Amino acid sequence: MPTVRTDQAIACSRQRLAAKEAELRAVLASGAEVTSAHVPEDPAEALEAAGRGATMLVLGSRGLSTLRGFLVGSVSQEVLRRAACPVVLVRAEEADGKPAQAQDAADDAAADGEVLLGLDLRRPCDDVIAFAFEAARLRSVPLRVVHTWDPPAGSEYMAFAAIGAMDAELSASERQQLSDVLGPWRSRFPTVTVATDLVRGHAAVGLVEAAADAGLLVVGRRVRRATLGAHLGPVAHAAIHHVHCPVAVVSYG
Repeated sequence: MPTVRTDQAIACSRQRLAAKEAELRAVLASGAEVTSAHVPEDPAEALEAAGRGATMLVLGSRGLSTLRGFLVGSVSQEVLRRAACPVVLVRAEEADGKPAQAQDAADDAAADGEVLLGLDLRRPCDDVIAFAFEAARLRSVPLRVVHTWDPPAGSEYMAFAAIGAMDAELSASERQQLSDVLGPWRSRFPTVTVATDLVRGHAAVGLVEAAADAGLLVVGRRVRRATLGAHLGPVAHAAIHHVHCPVAVVSYG
């Protein structure tokens, strides 16, 4: 196999980048500014640096089969851990084995799909909520807000009648809290149609299931200062690995 010199590889990479830039200019709306940069640095470090002054970072991610889930590469995971701005992961679907026509239809449906916000009422973050409302406004699509909840530990041992009464009371309380949190945002974004869902059960499972037909899923990521340990919570982790639509991860804290 012929060897390729470093300068040849760099030249080829620059040509491919220029071709992609030209392609984007052709498909984007007129007036949109498109620039590119060939950066000889570690990808995660370069993207982190670029994101410091950016509104958001958008990363592509290779897809796997539906059964195996969503492969998030090491660069994407490192950028998610480091980035201060919102990071949007867009899945590549070519590995799912769908015919081109079917994939085009799926892409169109996703583009027109509602924005889905996973909201934790224990820590409702303004940055996460604002991102979801603004995304829905810009896309001219509805916003669906999903909150998951579980009954208190030990409630499974209560009498059936008591469980039913407790569930009704807790559900009403959660719904009122959700309404209270979203009230100011509905006023701030009067053109955005908002629907709410209360889902009983595990947050990660409920959100993945709710995002099946969404055009964009928005989740929060609490910033962890410790060097060791997980930097993505279970909900964000499940979203980027198993949700098929684009996923926006918004840091807070």
